[in-house]
Amino acid sequence: MPRRTGTEGGPRRAPAKKTAAKKSTARKRPPQNRPQPRPKKPREKKPPRTLKLGRSTLRLRLTFGVMAFVLSLFAGRLVLLQGVDPDSYALAASKENSKPYVLHASRGSITDRNGVEFSVTEDTVRITADPKQTKPVAQQLVAILAPKLEGKVTRAELLTKLSGTGRFVKLADKVSPQTWNEINAQIKAGNKELAKQNKGKPQLEKAPALIGVYTEADPTRSHPNGSIAATVVGVTGDDGKGKSGLEYGLNSKLSGQDGKAVYEVDRNGNKIPNANHTVEEPRPGVGVQLTLDSDLQWVAEKRIQEAVQKYHASGGTVIVTEVKTNQILAMANYPSFDPNGKWKLGDLNNPALERTYEPGSVQKVVTMAALADAGLIDLNTKLKVPGTIKLPGGRVKDHWDHGDLNLTIAGVIAKSSNVGTIMAAQQMRIPTFVKYLHDFGFGEPTGLNFPGESKGRLMAGDEWPEMTRANVAFGQGLSVNAVQEASAVNAVANGGVYVPPQLVRNWIEPNGSLTPAETAPPRRVVSEKAAKEVATMMEAVTAEKGTAPQAAIDGYLVAGKTGTAQQVDSACGCYQKWATSFAGFAPADNPRFVVYVVLHDPTGARGGGFQGGPVFRDVMSFALQKYAVPPTGAKQQNVPITW
Repeated sequence: MPRRTGTEGGPRRAPAKKTAAKKSTARKRPPQNRPQPRPKKPREKKPPRTLKLGRSTLRLRLTFGVMAFVLSLFAGRLVLLQGVDPDSYALAASKENSKPYVLHASRGSITDRNGVEFSVTEDTVRITADPKQTKPVAQQLVAILAPKLEGKVTRAELLTKLSGTGRFVKLADKVSPQTWNEINAQIKAGNKELAKQNKGKPQLEKAPALIGVYTEADPTRSHPNGSIAATVVGVTGDDGKGKSGLEYGLNSKLSGQDGKAVYEVDRNGNKIPNANHTVEEPRPGVGVQLTLDSDLQWVAEKRIQEAVQKYHASGGTVIVTEVKTNQILAMANYPSFDPNGKWKLGDLNNPALERTYEPGSVQKVVTMAALADAGLIDLNTKLKVPGTIKLPGGRVKDHWDHGDLNLTIAGVIAKSSNVGTIMAAQQMRIPTFVKYLHDFGFGEPTGLNFPGESKGRLMAGDEWPEMTRANVAFGQGLSVNAVQEASAVNAVANGGVYVPPQLVRNWIEPNGSLTPAETAPPRRVVSEKAAKEVATMMEAVTAEKGTAPQAAIDGYLVAGKTGTAQQVDSACGCYQKWATSFAGFAPADNPRFVVYVVLHDPTGARGGGFQGGPVFRDVMSFALQKYAVPPTGAKQQNVPITW
């Protein structure tokens, strides 16, 4: 712009000095040719600034912001999955597409001492179905399944299950592999026939096939020798666990530990071939080799069954032991049951260990052994025995009426005199007598750890009334189980050494090796001399003039003792039942086996000699023959019975 030099038409003047002067109020004329300023309008308030999406740059910024936020979420998730805890997420994903299967452990077998199987596991299957698949072809499947599963499930039940809802239903348990193979073959044949019939018929080519029936492992327990030793071995339930006997008592050892397999499956729940899977192998159970001899067990069971039926008894037991080891070779009971058939819980007990009773005169063997060991009697002891004896609290008599008898101590045993036994026992202090009884195993567990075993009853303490001592001396006033009584007699046969009874001989490891079962140590209870003297007394019992000539065995020297005892009837709380018994060992001069027989509640005439004696004879004869024990040729000692 040109520099202004002054006003138009006038000379240039020097600038005047600035002085304070009053402001003129006169209106100034605007300079010529200068634009006039517009008058100011009042300031209006602007509305709040808003986001204008119409602008392209703003839209781009917003889009990029949203994308960045989403990508940051994906990045964080990726870090979490792969870096922080990848295993747990992988496991969760695999679980949704996988299915676990139980791998049943093989249950250990139970055998006799020679490997004869009492109880084994067989591979059977459980048949199941997927109703969603089977519903369209339920009728055809029933026609195949019903005849094969007869006795396990009815036609109506099959039709209902196969036509139902859901994805799983159980059709039948414990089906043999052979039966399943036959069913499977018929299903395959049916599908082939359907495919053949529908070939070339488009409207039928997609008709439902016979599918949806499956199996899973369902092993079962079987007993190859039927009822032999059933009350000892016991049974298992549908769950595969022991319900009675050794199956129950040794369940933790026999059952092992189940394994597990996890397979990837398709959406129908079927295994995907060659897909990933994990397997935790099962651990097989440990088998048990018993001390029982299956042949001897069979003979003992047959003979006690015959005796129970002949004398209309409520039950009976036979125990056979090997003298040196007190291993139980037979533990036979009647009644028994068939473990392969239908049974009730009430059938499953083992009376040899669970049933207690008052043993009667067989107990005199223990009383005489204690007295002989204490030096209070010997074979020369002579007693004048009256027909009855008066005691504080009552009077005791013999089982037959008689006046005074001059009996030797052998005669007291041979005649089974209660009175003579009491007279001899009165020489021993009661605390000493009680200690002998405990040493012989009475009032104590046998150590077999058999489920349900009863240790019997022996009056607590050792300050007994005189009447209690008298009753116990001849076998009343205490209760025992059959194994306890047999083990006490076994100690006398074993030269005075008590060996705890043994039922488990070896553990059978999964690899087939045998591990001997631990046993409690033996203990001497009476001297060898005392045991020998009592054995000599017992020989007179099976002699012609004894109480059990029926128990004699040709060619062998037999020592024995009869027993007949009153039993308390729980219905009335009174003595009105009986138990008869016989215990003995042979050869008496070199004992190899003990056989003990007891009959509960026989009817009619009673006597341990004629009821239990013949059972003893037959079972002992079989044992001597099987184990080839030759006759010793020894003859019965001529020990006087009277004087």
